[in-house]
Amino acid sequence: MQPTQPPPQIVYVIFIAEIVPQTTEVLIQALSNLAQSKVQEVYIAFSTPGGSVMHGMTLYNFLRGVPFKLIMHNLGNVDSIGNAIFLAAEERYCCAHSTFMFHGVGFDRPASRYEEKGLREMLDGLTSDQRRIGAIISGHTSIPQDEIEGLFREAKTMTSEFARERGIVTTSESSSCPLAHP
Repeated sequence: MQPTQPPPQIVYVIFIAEIVPQTTEVLIQALSNLAQSKVQEVYIAFSTPGGSVMHGMTLYNFLRGVPFKLIMHNLGNVDSIGNAIFLAAEERYCCAHSTFMFHGVGFDRPASRYEEKGLREMLDGLTSDQRRIGAIISGHTSIPQDEIEGLFREAKTMTSEFARERGIVTTSESSSCPLAHP
């Protein structure tokens, strides 16, 4: 019988993808394996154009419950539902030229017939998702709810400096973006 190796203390995971079912499932599985291996700390190098709100909320909730220290690094762009996912980590960093894009929730539907009941149902789902995302942002940052609503309405892309000032990140890097911090 061979002796088992102790788990690594720190693991780096790279996620540069859209938030869709396949990428969400792969990331959750990889992080579940790390949790089962009793890894102590996981750094996620993260960049996303956003994607599915449902899968993003699932990923946010999963990340909030992992049994290891989770650190996120915005390597480029964190857009849309990616902001909620990014905020799941207690410790967050970004590169000097990283951005964070906020916009309201929308939906794509093929051309079809809509009646009042269906439209009300879609609007209720849309506003519910937007409130949940807004609550996550306000709960993890110093951005007040009225400003979050403005960011959603105006589809704003914000700088690393804004992110640092408002508590989206712990700190931003001045020129490079190393993954390890003291």
